[in-house]
Amino acid sequence: MYRAYETARRISFNDDSKFIIFSDCHRGDNSFADDFANNRNIYFHALQDYYKNGFTYCEIGDGDELWENIFFKDVFEAHHNVYDLMKLFYNEGRLFRLVGNHDMVYKNKKYVEKNLFTYFDKITGKDAPLFPGIEFTEGLILKHETTEQEIFMMHGHQADWWNYVGWKFNRFMVRVLWRQLQIFGIGDPTSPAKNYKNLIKVERRTKRWIVENKNLFTIIGHTHRPRFPEPGDIAFFNDGSCVHPRSITGLEIENGEISLIKWQIATTEDGTLKVVRVLLEGPQKLIDYKTE
Repeated sequence: MYRAYETARRISFNDDSKFIIFSDCHRGDNSFADDFANNRNIYFHALQDYYKNGFTYCEIGDGDELWENIFFKDVFEAHHNVYDLMKLFYNEGRLFRLVGNHDMVYKNKKYVEKNLFTYFDKITGKDAPLFPGIEFTEGLILKHETTEQEIFMMHGHQADWWNYVGWKFNRFMVRVLWRQLQIFGIGDPTSPAKNYKNLIKVERRTKRWIVENKNLFTIIGHTHRPRFPEPGDIAFFNDGSCVHPRSITGLEIENGEISLIKWQIATTEDGTLKVVRVLLEGPQKLIDYKTE
């Protein structure tokens, strides 16, 4: 975690800045094993709304499922419309992406250049720009221009030895074993989201690190469990995930405040379906979590 903080990308913000924070999308190849596929319409609608309203998108790890899928191009082709939308954010300097354990290959700059800088356009028969020059970091720090308060973001697998140091072994197990067992409804025990004991360990280690660093305002994903503390408690936030059953969760920062939100499909009185935003926690002023 210390390494993620020390090497984090640092950007300034103020009360006029707007951020949406998602993680754990696990975008796959649209097969039976693609957990993202069930929520892709909800996610696309939500992200489109944030783009239109001037938000900056922070995706804090496990955006792409590159354990189950060997080739990024399979994921790209399955969710082309999502990447077209993310490209709009990126072109306007409104996209920041962090590495997670399931997309740890993005730490390899050559891999990123080969797979994400451009894509092959089947219509023109030529390479076209996707995210040219994009850089992935382990951490992201927002520093308030006036209060100098820091908001630190990382994926959270840094507190999970098997998914940080031993990620290649876990990736191997997922590819050769757990992906096939998903057909029978057997979950992947390497994931803290499906292993409660591991989840608790990750949260305990993260909390300890936050306390040791003067209650540093910290946002993670990884465990898929949303967290929104009260002011005065340990400043440990979690945005949840985009692969909850029938919904996605995230954190919004706007007007100097933070909120935990959910997007889901709701039924209207006339029987039609629509995607709606639900406020779960907040808004709470960021400054309420600042310690001297």
